[in-house]
Amino acid sequence: MKSAVSAADAPKAIGPYSHAVRTGQLLFVSGQVPIDPATGELVDGDITVQTTRVMNNLDAVLKAGGLSFKEVVRTTIFLADMADFAAVNSVYGTFVSEPYPARATVQVARLPKNARVEIDAIAAYS
Repeated sequence: MKSAVSAADAPKAIGPYSHAVRTGQLLFVSGQVPIDPATGELVDGDITVQTTRVMNNLDAVLKAGGLSFKEVVRTTIFLADMADFAAVNSVYGTFVSEPYPARATVQVARLPKNARVEIDAIAAYS
């Protein structure tokens, strides 16, 4: 059985998908881009500003599911430019702690709304 999780403090979905879906002991969080939930617009700023917004959006969805970054077991980071890797890592590292989630980072041709970064997550309930 699966159930959708909706986060009031995260941007509205820009397509036919849920913020997150819980099935069993796992919460699958949809990829978040740097959209300000208050305005519905992409945030202005460099990759660190965009990554901070993405992580805050992920945090809102995790909280709506009753979890936090401490329960995240896997993330995928999608970058428009791999040259942003170090800057994204710097921000990402302020949100996660040891034992760090497993992770993949890939460069993609384009992201929704021309964002520079998108991150998704999988978290586990105890």
